[in-house]
Parts: sequence; structure tokens; C-alpha cells
Amino acid sequence: MPHEIDLQIACAPTELPTKEQFQLWVDAALAEVSNEPNQEFELTIRLVNNEESQQLNNQYRGKDKPTNVLSFPFEVPDGVELNLLGDLIICIEVMKQEAQEQNKALFDHWAHLVIHGCLHLVGFDHISESEALEMETIETSILNKLGISDPYLEQ
Repeated sequence: MPHEIDLQIACAPTELPTKEQFQLWVDAALAEVSNEPNQEFELTIRLVNNEESQQLNNQYRGKDKPTNVLSFPFEVPDGVELNLLGDLIICIEVMKQEAQEQNKALFDHWAHLVIHGCLHLVGFDHISESEALEMETIETSILNKLGISDPYLEQ
């Protein structure tokens, strides 16, 4: 069941995935980890430049540099029926630079960052080594089902 995506392009985009590709990646990630397979969720994917990414990363994580993806889970107040997962902020410039430096296909890296961000929205993290291993295993499984190789292997 497709989830509702609000795609916001807040910078001058080039070589962007289609909305259908974003939809495929979000649906694949949430299908893998959802306890309720028929539940629909809403989320925002905002594509930004280095400046906006750096400002948000500094404000919310205390890191004064742009980053590839930020995840902001939405905490639904008690008594409110809302299936809003939250927001993903993807910095196009950082994402493209990483793909090039890591010798990864651009859209494979897009898929990885969207899936990685979705997992954060549903509560996964990679602070400890065991959490990182669990999250990477799930990401790799989802990507494999999409025909995308393990992003954690050296290219």
C-alpha cells in the first residue's frame, strides 16, 4: 500500500529521482519494518542545499556542517489519530559528493539514504555497534530486494 509523500524541492535540482522512485524506496523500507502492513503513513522528503542542511544539522544536532540525511520523527500527541511519520531532509550536494567519492551509482545512493532515513523515522538508530549492525542488515536486505548492492561493502 503506497504511503503519502510530500516531496519538497528547496534548491536547484539536477539528476533527481522521480516521485515514483521515492515512492518505491519509502514503500520498500516501511513494508520491511511495519508491524501493520496495511497501515498507510505520511512523510515529507525535503531536498535541500548545503546551507539549509548545515543550518538544520547545527540547530538540531550541534554539528556545524552539512550532512547527507536528517530524520525528524513526528511524535503524535496522545489522543490524536494521525499517521504522520515525520520529515526526511536530504542534502543533494552532500549526497552526490558521497556517491562520487564512494564510487556508487547515484540513484543507488539516493535509495540508500531514503531507506536509511525511513528507518530512523520508525525508531532505528546506529549509536551503538549492535544498533548499527541491525540497521545496516535491514538496509542491505531492503536494497537487495530492489536489486541494489550492499552500500557498506567497499566499491
